[in-house]
Amino acid sequence: MKHLTILVPAGEGNNLSSIVGAYKIFSRANAYWKSKYKKEMFKIQLAGITRKVQYYDGLFSVQPHVNISEIRKTDVIVIPSLNHHYETTVKRNQPMIDWLNLQYNKGAEVASICTGAFLLAASGILDGKSCSTHWSAAGDLRTKFPEIDIKMEKVITDENGIYTNGGAFSFLNLVIYLIEKFYDRETAIYCAKVFQIEMDRKSQLSFVIFKGQKQHRDDLVKEAQEYIERHPHEKISMEDLSSKLSVGRRNFDRRFVKATGDTPLEYAQRVKIESAKRALENSLKTVHEVMYDVGYSDDKAFREVFRKITGLSPMEYRNKYNKTAAA
Repeated sequence: MKHLTILVPAGEGNNLSSIVGAYKIFSRANAYWKSKYKKEMFKIQLAGITRKVQYYDGLFSVQPHVNISEIRKTDVIVIPSLNHHYETTVKRNQPMIDWLNLQYNKGAEVASICTGAFLLAASGILDGKSCSTHWSAAGDLRTKFPEIDIKMEKVITDENGIYTNGGAFSFLNLVIYLIEKFYDRETAIYCAKVFQIEMDRKSQLSFVIFKGQKQHRDDLVKEAQEYIERHPHEKISMEDLSSKLSVGRRNFDRRFVKATGDTPLEYAQRVKIESAKRALENSLKTVHEVMYDVGYSDDKAFREVFRKITGLSPMEYRNKYNKTAAA
């Protein structure tokens, strides 16, 4: 029998649902597997570095089955979502981070859920690899761990025995993905039906709320961002903007990408599309009216950029989020 470890990091305020959800769904997969083959696939254990971890001001608590020091070797590790005090949580869990690194180098496969990516990244085993996380935490993760290739648009990444996941309850998609990986498609379909989880979701782009990547210290870039955000309906010349800020265009682009992860043009597109999304969600304007409002005159260009950023066409997006318009 293989061994599956679901980690319970120390520190209040971490996410309980991803621990309980992973444990419950993997346990159901085990039961289904046993009904077919008379044995379970995994021994499933919750493991931590403390005897008890409290959640939501002590309303709930988890008592791990074992301390991680008791597990010499495991096959699969699941890291749950953390709270938003990433640095504090990482500092409190250094023994767990060291254990993660050791187990991965012994051959364990590792899956992180949402902001659990910060714990995984701190172990060093994500360096040079792709990673997803909640869209709201992607900027922080990129700033703290620039050597990691952040794939914010993806619900799941799968590389060299490391699996990462987007945000919040999309962890359910990762669990189903892992069940198919380690059990089989039939077991994954069964669990998806029992827990009513949509299978094979690829993108979290349509859920993103773009607020600008401002977790950096380049004041010139922040000034440029603020200018772009104040003029979402204009077609801004980046040449003119760099001149206005008294910096050469090449240097402007370089600093902007280093600070935000986007070129100035990409950033302006994201600002415009976020404005368009709000209009499609809350008004009865046509797609063309919205397009003109955010400074586009080319229908094809607008639709292409919209799909690239949201994963949906403007009409699909409106039908998904605007109940009145869809009716």
